[in-house]
Amino acid sequence: MDGYLYFLYTLIYIGILIFSIDRRNIISYSSRRSFIYLVIVGLIVDNAIVAIGRFIGEGSLLENLSYLRYWSHAFLTPTLVIYCIGILEKSKNINIRKTALYGATLITILLITVEIQSELLNLTLQPQWEFGVLRYIPTEISYGPPIMILIVTFILLLTGILLWIFEKWIWMFVGASLMTIGSIVSFPIESGAITNGFEVILIIFLVFTKRHVERDL
Repeated sequence: MDGYLYFLYTLIYIGILIFSIDRRNIISYSSRRSFIYLVIVGLIVDNAIVAIGRFIGEGSLLENLSYLRYWSHAFLTPTLVIYCIGILEKSKNINIRKTALYGATLITILLITVEIQSELLNLTLQPQWEFGVLRYIPTEISYGPPIMILIVTFILLLTGILLWIFEKWIWMFVGASLMTIGSIVSFPIESGAITNGFEVILIIFLVFTKRHVERDL
């Protein structure tokens, strides 16, 4: 069951990426908001590797692809901080100063560095079969989300709240809230792909938020 879900998530992300690219608005490609595209590409890679794991089988190929999953996650997920500042700088009612822009870049770099040092430098993987899915997971199990995820989630929620207050746009906050709930609530469902489903919902709301703030470009 989960294997099909990961295939489905991969196809949905590809569809989201195609939908989110506005060919009429080339300027938006170079904006800070366009970091969402990199995050989507990372999620396509992540879900595709998990989906095809059982077909590849245990071995060095799947293990190396799994390392790619973890490294891409470490480099791409923190860029959501830059995406958030790019969203806020388009608000007519929020004044974003250059120090905030520099701060967002610095936070992103720090989060990538922390993730690499705490999660990846000594990372070793082992195969695991779960709900019909073969993936490689860390041999040392960490309890609770990494600090990088916690900070990125907090910034997403804060950005969503600011947009709700100043722009009357609630949907980014809704998406971030659902993602948070999906990460901390244990659902009575035999599946390891539930959290990934909430990630899909979050990305959909982030893409719609990008299109919303760029509607006047």
